[in-house]
Amino acid sequence: MLTEALAALAAAGGAAVVQAAATDAWAGTRERVAGWFGRSDGSRVTGELELLDETARLLGQAAPDRLAGVAAYHEALWRARFEAALEAVQGAAQRERAAEELRALLAGALPGGGGTSSGDGGLSVGGDVEIRSMPGSIAAGVINGGAVINSPTRPERTQG
Repeated sequence: MLTEALAALAAAGGAAVVQAAATDAWAGTRERVAGWFGRSDGSRVTGELELLDETARLLGQAAPDRLAGVAAYHEALWRARFEAALEAVQGAAQRERAAEELRALLAGALPGGGGTSSGDGGLSVGGDVEIRSMPGSIAAGVINGGAVINSPTRPERTQG
């Protein structure tokens, strides 16, 4: 039986496979997922690639009114495969290492690191960011519109 965290990780894996299948990230994602399952066993990696390609093919051929159902089926299928693979890992340390590898795989599975997204002209950050300015300058992640730096005007000296 998997912990709740590992079950959630397996669910995220299933979702990532389905989401990536229709993106430019698919080629890299399918290679990494197959490698994670295959664990350096060439014939196993090849078998995983075939299963991943079948998922992508079926998603791509699904009629628009059936796409949600096909996607849900394949998401559940891959979730179950990730769960079974994690359960099969013997030893707590080895299982945690496999989970860390899966987390890293998922972080790179989709554009924006799988957890960050921004629209046109936005800033998407998947980690830390530090923005600094120097005196007389502006620092920003995104500026929509113009920006002007003017020296402050000096008040006129009153006579008195």
